[in-house]
Amino acid sequence: MKLTNLIGILFLLAPLVLFSQQYRLSGYVKTQDAKVLPFANVFLLSPDDFTLVKGASADENGYFVLTAINEGLYLLKASYFGAESNLVSLDIKKDINIGALVMEKSAEALDEVTVTAARPTLERQADRIVFNVENTSISQSNSWDIIRNTPGVINAQNGLQIKGQGATIYLNDRKLRLSTEETKSFLESLSGVNIKSIEVIPSPPANYDAEGGPILNIVTAKNLVPGYKGSVQANYAQSVFAKYSLGTSHYYKTDNFSLFANYTINPRKDFKRVNSDIAFFDPSNLVFATWDSDLEKTTKSLGQNANLILDYTINENNSVNVTANLGLSPNKRTANRVATTMLNASQQLDSTLATTSSIGNDNSNLGIDATYAHQFKKEGRKLTANIHFTKYSDNGEQGVASRYSDPTGGFLNGLDFSTVSDQDIAIYTGQLDFVSPIGKASFETGAKISRINSANTYNFFDIEAGVATQNTTLSDNFEYTELVYAGYVSLARNWKKWTLKAGLRGEQTDVRGLSLALSNNTNQNYFELFPSFNLLHNLTEESSLSFDYARKLQRPDYQDLNPFRLFLNENDFNEGNPNLTPNFSHNFNLNYSLKDTYFFDFYYRDNGEYISSLSFQDNEAQNLRQINQNVNASISYGLDFTISTSISKTWYLYAYTSLFSESETFLALESNNQLVTNKVEGFYASLNNYLSLSKDGTFSGELSLDYLSTFVFGSYVQSDPTTVLNMGLTKSLWNKKAIISLRVEDLLGKANPRYTSRYLNQNNSFRPVLETQFVRLGFTYNFGNFRLGDTEKAIDKQERDRLQKDE
Repeated sequence: MKLTNLIGILFLLAPLVLFSQQYRLSGYVKTQDAKVLPFANVFLLSPDDFTLVKGASADENGYFVLTAINEGLYLLKASYFGAESNLVSLDIKKDINIGALVMEKSAEALDEVTVTAARPTLERQADRIVFNVENTSISQSNSWDIIRNTPGVINAQNGLQIKGQGATIYLNDRKLRLSTEETKSFLESLSGVNIKSIEVIPSPPANYDAEGGPILNIVTAKNLVPGYKGSVQANYAQSVFAKYSLGTSHYYKTDNFSLFANYTINPRKDFKRVNSDIAFFDPSNLVFATWDSDLEKTTKSLGQNANLILDYTINENNSVNVTANLGLSPNKRTANRVATTMLNASQQLDSTLATTSSIGNDNSNLGIDATYAHQFKKEGRKLTANIHFTKYSDNGEQGVASRYSDPTGGFLNGLDFSTVSDQDIAIYTGQLDFVSPIGKASFETGAKISRINSANTYNFFDIEAGVATQNTTLSDNFEYTELVYAGYVSLARNWKKWTLKAGLRGEQTDVRGLSLALSNNTNQNYFELFPSFNLLHNLTEESSLSFDYARKLQRPDYQDLNPFRLFLNENDFNEGNPNLTPNFSHNFNLNYSLKDTYFFDFYYRDNGEYISSLSFQDNEAQNLRQINQNVNASISYGLDFTISTSISKTWYLYAYTSLFSESETFLALESNNQLVTNKVEGFYASLNNYLSLSKDGTFSGELSLDYLSTFVFGSYVQSDPTTVLNMGLTKSLWNKKAIISLRVEDLLGKANPRYTSRYLNQNNSFRPVLETQFVRLGFTYNFGNFRLGDTEKAIDKQERDRLQKDE
């Protein structure tokens, strides 16, 4: 292809194409007894190799239309849940109304068709495990429930983890640049029927960003049949407070255009209780004061999420995708009440502290992503260009009032203050990827540039006698800019029983941070290489052994570099750290698979100077601060075992267990800068059962049990185990036009552990109790041609059958 032609495609995206005269084919799908058959799929096939030329789905009256058909010979057939019509030969030279396309079975026989959902499967690839859920009983759940119950994923209280690391969620190989709450809300509103598979990627290859750990990539199903379908969803959850979710999704497709739109609104009231204690030591290392605190946090919010995915096929070689996400959380209000009792060395009541605070936030998050793909004439050669923009804004204000009282309740003193903060973040990225076969290998290369601009304003006000005065010492303006240039090459090759994939990524990073109040400049400039290597060997037809390695990067978060202090009260606050440096890790995995049913994984990870969230108590000032800090060393290793199997035709089971070791060595800032190591050996187990409770597949159940013995969270260790028992039921109604679901979580009430930090002159702990126990009732109503599905599998099967005949 000439350079001028390529430029024209990339920037104009509107090549001129000459079309030959095209025709229209229409008709009705009927049963043998002449009854119309709504929502059957109709296929126009090539007579040479039975490949799909056009596809459509009949409407509720059994009527179908195929348009833009070129002159020629074709085969036509209809299908409906495994039943098919006879092939009809057509010589199309004009518009044709075929009349009736008759199915082989009668209406009564078709009514008796039992639809048995396919079974979920696990598939080991060189660099990932693929959890296939399309057209299975699992797909009746929402996408969030599917992804958090994916084999190999640990559903921890602070997020989803893979092999002890926080997972980054991607959608069709594009990172979801949403907050944790926005991501969860979006996936809860996305029906599982839209999901083809979940890819668990412990050590992402070179085409992914070097920053970040393991990836959970959601691959959506592709509807090849034109038509429209939509749904409305409603969820009600009852815990301490009630929570609601209302949403609607719409999908429309023509021969070369498809549009998916989704909107969800979540009126909710959340409650969190935290019990904490701290023992303060004197210079002789004796306890002279003990504080016990109870926090009650109530949050009211009205989060809204809107998502749009547009695909347009310009011609057989060129296509465009545009994806947009908008998250809004207006007028979010949080009320905190903290009651603290303070005991002296004799464990007698010395005083009490009552703190109330109110926090208001308005935030928005807009992301726009555009991708252009060009398929060259040479099979397998493809060029992809992508641009992305994210605009995040958060405006907040806080008012805090503290009152100290003596043991009799008499007033001692008080402290009032308020804060006002504004944060604006803009993210720009541009990426170019090229893949091409080279002999029997596949070569891939690409480049990416990204820029992050963050502006933060934080104003602190002392309040006396109702008058607010700005405290310039505790106020600040922080500006941050990050620029990253990246490039990579990758080579993949399959031969006989081996699969090899190796890559190298290079990234140049320039960081500029400026604290105007502190006159503190944070400048970082570095270039690093990130190799990756994946090797898989098929030992037999039913077993394989694989090894993978990747060097990864963890950059300081731009908010963590901000030296602001965010206060719960004057004795408990979070503090930024402008001295954070990037961290580099080495990740090794050795895996054995048997029959795509049994999976054994050994992993070892040198996390390097990992950026960890640490807490330190100042015994003299009697306060507790949380700060992110580079640890001196961090090592993780473990042995995982997964089994994925069908016990019977109606019972699918997967179990995931992990024996692991986690350690972090850090500098104890309030203990004469001594080195301290937190280390645990732990056990995690997850047992998930999916049951089909009716012959027609319309009633299904789920029962899961998760257990975690302990874990390391920075300077804290989980000091008691968690056991989480969940149960769910799903029922389809009205010929699958409606789905009703009931889910009960944390039946045992043991999902909230205590975290403890005890070493040298440090002794504090806390137990956050979230609303993990709840009952959720969901209802989904489908309309339009809701039976639109992915016909790709049927076509692939025809191709395989044809190849087998040729052998």
